Amino acid sequence: MKVNSNRDISFKSIYTNKALKKGLEFAASDTGLFAASTTLAFSMLVRPISIWAAPHTKKENKKTACAKSIASSATDFLLTLGLISPVANSIERINSNPQNYLKPETIKNLKNGSKKLVHSKAYELATQIFKIGLRSLIAIPKAVLTTAGMPIIMSRVFQEKKQPQKEISFKGKPKGSEKIAQNIGKIIDKKGIQDFAKKHKDSNFILHIVSATDALTTLTFIHETNRSKKIEEKNKKAVMLNAGISTALSIMCSYIADSLTNKPLEKFIENYKRANAGQPGVNKQIKGIRNAKPIILVGSIYYMLIPFISTLLAEKAENCPKLDIIKKL
Repeated sequence: MKVNSNRDISFKSIYTNKALKKGLEFAASDTGLFAASTTLAFSMLVRPISIWAAPHTKKENKKTACAKSIASSATDFLLTLGLISPVANSIERINSNPQNYLKPETIKNLKNGSKKLVHSKAYELATQIFKIGLRSLIAIPKAVLTTAGMPIIMSRVFQEKKQPQKEISFKGKPKGSEKIAQNIGKIIDKKGIQDFAKKHKDSNFILHIVSATDALTTLTFIHETNRSKKIEEKNKKAVMLNAGISTALSIMCSYIADSLTNKPLEKFIENYKRANAGQPGVNKQIKGIRNAKPIILVGSIYYMLIPFISTLLAEKAENCPKLDIIKKL
């Protein structure tokens, strides 16, 4: 069916938006920092609104849930900025000049039919493993720091009338990533890594790792909250249940949403290609679309819908003696 010209122009104005392109390039070059920044924005603004909108819920439980959300995302942002961004910047070095960091046979093997190495799904998975793997390694420290940060936020934010929020800005890329890029290149040169990437390039491997990491982070948070002496006992059960319910719902919704949005995403990418045909950086922006999709999609569900549901369920579950088993974790 022929598309109306006016609608075509309207669509084109969206696809060619400069701010959108900059955001997609950011998502493509530093996925970890993009995810942390998006999460920080959602947790500081969207999630607290969703939590406070839950009816018939104790005000104290809402405060604790909000404190947990802010502490978790602030910790995630700082850890990402300090640990994951240098790895992302190093991978960008490899993307720009793969011949400087990878053996010729590695480049040929991972291209796997693509014209350029950066367009190969196998190579993309091979590099994403480093970013996602590092996020998995910091899952436990993140949960411990989140638990430690909650009492501070409760005392300094929710007991004051004014709640000023400063915007955190980040400029440029940290230097000193050359050595990291060389070490990453040596790992990717290993045949086992290449074979694994080629085998799982079209799978949900990354989503599996992200889900497992979220589960590990939540279990650690529950354990640390239970043993914390700085968090009031009356607030513990509700916030632990809230965290467990949120993570379970988030993981379930992530798989459903990922499946339902595959076709619409491909249609969007095709329209984006046509609207920006011949423009520089299109392939990088398309990579940004694929990277941003799960972050924005899951973030919207996790920080808007799920907090509302989990806060209600946690309130009801708090009064259920059978669920005191969570104290044993």
